[in-house]
Amino acid sequence: MKLLVYGINFAPELTGIGKYTGDMVAWLAERGHDVRVVTAPPYYPDWQVRAGYSGSRYTREEWHGAQVFRTPLWVPRKVNGTRRLLHLASFAIASIPALLAQWRWKPDVVWMTEPPLFCTPAGLLFARMRSARSWLHIQDYEVDAAFELGLLQGERLRSIVSSGERHLMQRFDRVSTISQRMLERARSKGVAPERLRSFPNWADVSAIQPLSRPSPYRRELGIPDDAVVALYSGNMGAKQGLELLADLALQTRSDPNIVFVFCGNGAGREGLMARCAGLPNVHFLDLQPVERLGELLGLADVHLLPQRADAADLVMPSKLTGMLSSGRPVLAGARPETELGQVVAQCGRIVPPEDATAFAAALQALAADAPLRRTLGERARRFAEEHVAHDAVLARFERDLLDCIALPPR
Repeated sequence: MKLLVYGINFAPELTGIGKYTGDMVAWLAERGHDVRVVTAPPYYPDWQVRAGYSGSRYTREEWHGAQVFRTPLWVPRKVNGTRRLLHLASFAIASIPALLAQWRWKPDVVWMTEPPLFCTPAGLLFARMRSARSWLHIQDYEVDAAFELGLLQGERLRSIVSSGERHLMQRFDRVSTISQRMLERARSKGVAPERLRSFPNWADVSAIQPLSRPSPYRRELGIPDDAVVALYSGNMGAKQGLELLADLALQTRSDPNIVFVFCGNGAGREGLMARCAGLPNVHFLDLQPVERLGELLGLADVHLLPQRADAADLVMPSKLTGMLSSGRPVLAGARPETELGQVVAQCGRIVPPEDATAFAAALQALAADAPLRRTLGERARRFAEEHVAHDAVLARFERDLLDCIALPPR
């Protein structure tokens, strides 16, 4: 199979779409498939092109047996709605020559991911002209999220943009996404049920396992052995509801048994650090090397998963898979009827999104009950093994790709 992966985020980015797309490409290439990638230089979540890469020229490299074509990209120093659109447009335009460079190679499938939706018109046209199958994978409904979060505003603009989104989505041979609720949303946007596929995020449950002894991070950060660590690890961006983390630390600062570790980078980190300044119960870490992910996640006695209320049903957080694999309970801001709420309720606690008081009460209850934390952690690990194991998810996806290629001609 020849697979062309087309999207703005890719390895060696350590979080979100870049991480999962890189894992997917490496797995398929190892299985013997011919995979190529058209992408941008790594810049996320720091919003800065990583050292050793160029944002102004075209380059080519190899990633675990796949050929990777990187394109120029404009990355704003400060992100708002307008600059984000220009940023995405810069990749959509600059990537066209790299996309056309795959003309003679003639892929079987052109696989695109949302975000960004900006790339899909060129990707769809290329697939049609080369008689390739087209596949859209949705990690985040960026149009809905942009309006819900106020990055874009206006009912007329929303109607126009949403109409364009529906038009594009309905033209793919396959549309996949990471949760059942998100599949339902794709159906509501007019995608035929027979074209929809489930492709959830996964975890390497062999690499991330419950630790049998205290994480080395405890010693490195000077955290006492008997302290309960509440860990947030991941992107620090607009949809994460980071304000709640500061409120949570402030509300529990008189509890000497609870220590917070906030690990990650992104546009919201500076503000979070400012609000937590002077709190002795809070530690900050930059994103850690992927080979230490198991030790980092194993540092948690409780994983924290805040979300903004206006985005709580738009995404299924990718960081959840690692949390579950670590065998630790999760405390999440989620409504009970959402898929996230239904999953976390089995292996942790859910509270209303952005309700810092409810978060604090739930955290203190978990901190005071070690047997309960152990039971919930065992359930989390069992769920990960049964539902999000790396090889099982990717093997199903591989079969779906081959079935897509075998579809009768249009």
